[in-house]
Amino acid sequence: MAERRSSSLKDPGLYDELRDRGDSEQKAARISNAVAARGAKAVGRAGGSSPSYEEWTVPELRRRAKELGLTGYSRQTKPQLVRALRDS
Repeated sequence: MAERRSSSLKDPGLYDELRDRGDSEQKAARISNAVAARGAKAVGRAGGSSPSYEEWTVPELRRRAKELGLTGYSRQTKPQLVRALRDS
Protein backbone atom coordinates (compact mmCIF):
# COMPACT_ATOMS: atom_id res chain seq x y z
CA MET A 1 0.00 0.00 0.00
CA ALA A 2 1.30 3.48 -0.84
CA GLU A 3 2.16 5.86 1.95
CA ARG A 4 -0.02 8.98 2.14
CA ARG A 5 1.81 12.26 2.75
CA SER A 6 -1.15 14.59 3.00
CA SER A 7 -3.98 14.64 5.50
CA SER A 8 -6.11 16.73 3.12
CA LEU A 9 -7.11 13.74 0.98
CA LYS A 10 -10.86 13.48 0.57
CA ASP A 11 -10.81 9.81 -0.53
CA PRO A 12 -7.70 8.08 0.90
CA GLY A 13 -8.77 4.66 -0.38
CA LEU A 14 -8.97 5.85 -3.98
CA TYR A 15 -5.66 7.68 -3.54
CA ASP A 16 -3.96 4.45 -2.41
CA GLU A 17 -5.51 2.53 -5.31
CA LEU A 18 -4.25 5.09 -7.83
CA ARG A 19 -0.76 5.15 -6.29
CA ASP A 20 -0.59 1.34 -6.34
CA ARG A 21 -1.53 1.53 -10.04
CA GLY A 22 1.47 3.79 -10.63
CA ASP A 23 -0.02 7.29 -10.72
CA SER A 24 2.06 10.13 -9.26
CA GLU A 25 1.24 11.52 -5.82
CA GLN A 26 -0.09 14.73 -7.34
CA LYS A 27 -2.27 12.98 -9.91
CA ALA A 28 -3.65 10.50 -7.37
CA ALA A 29 -4.49 13.30 -4.92
CA ARG A 30 -6.08 15.45 -7.63
CA ILE A 31 -8.27 12.59 -8.91
CA SER A 32 -9.27 11.29 -5.47
CA ASN A 33 -10.23 14.77 -4.27
CA ALA A 34 -12.17 15.53 -7.46
CA VAL A 35 -14.10 12.25 -7.22
CA ALA A 36 -14.96 12.96 -3.58
CA ALA A 37 -16.12 16.48 -4.42
CA ARG A 38 -18.00 15.94 -7.71
CA GLY A 39 -18.55 12.20 -8.06
CA ALA A 40 -16.86 9.67 -10.32
CA LYS A 41 -19.21 10.19 -13.27
CA ALA A 42 -18.62 13.95 -13.37
CA VAL A 43 -14.85 13.53 -13.13
CA GLY A 44 -14.84 10.88 -15.87
CA ARG A 45 -16.66 13.22 -18.26
CA ALA A 46 -14.39 16.18 -17.51
CA GLY A 47 -11.38 14.85 -19.42
CA GLY A 48 -10.20 16.59 -22.56
CA SER A 49 -9.47 15.02 -25.87
CA SER A 50 -6.30 14.77 -27.86
CA PRO A 51 -5.62 13.15 -31.20
CA SER A 52 -4.01 9.73 -31.17
CA TYR A 53 -0.22 9.76 -31.31
CA GLU A 54 -0.48 8.16 -34.76
CA GLU A 55 -2.01 11.43 -35.98
CA TRP A 56 0.88 13.52 -34.64
CA THR A 57 3.83 14.49 -36.81
CA VAL A 58 7.32 13.25 -35.95
CA PRO A 59 8.42 16.75 -34.80
CA GLU A 60 5.36 16.91 -32.50
CA LEU A 61 6.17 13.47 -31.09
CA ARG A 62 9.79 14.49 -30.51
CA ARG A 63 8.70 17.66 -28.70
CA ARG A 64 6.44 15.61 -26.45
CA ALA A 65 9.23 13.10 -25.77
CA LYS A 66 11.50 15.99 -24.80
CA GLU A 67 8.81 17.41 -22.47
CA LEU A 68 8.59 14.04 -20.74
CA GLY A 69 12.36 13.78 -20.37
CA LEU A 70 12.76 10.76 -22.62
CA THR A 71 16.16 10.08 -24.15
CA GLY A 72 17.19 8.76 -27.56
CA TYR A 73 14.06 10.07 -29.25
CA SER A 74 15.93 11.94 -32.01
CA ARG A 75 16.97 8.64 -33.63
CA GLN A 76 13.60 6.89 -33.32
CA THR A 77 11.11 6.24 -36.07
CA LYS A 78 7.51 7.34 -35.70
CA PRO A 79 6.29 3.90 -34.49
CA GLN A 80 9.15 3.78 -31.96
CA LEU A 81 8.29 7.28 -30.71
CA VAL A 82 4.62 6.36 -30.34
CA ARG A 83 5.54 3.23 -28.36
CA ALA A 84 7.98 5.15 -26.13
CA LEU A 85 5.39 7.85 -25.38
CA ARG A 86 2.72 5.29 -24.55
CA ASP A 87 5.10 3.39 -22.26
CA SER A 88 6.18 6.52 -20.38
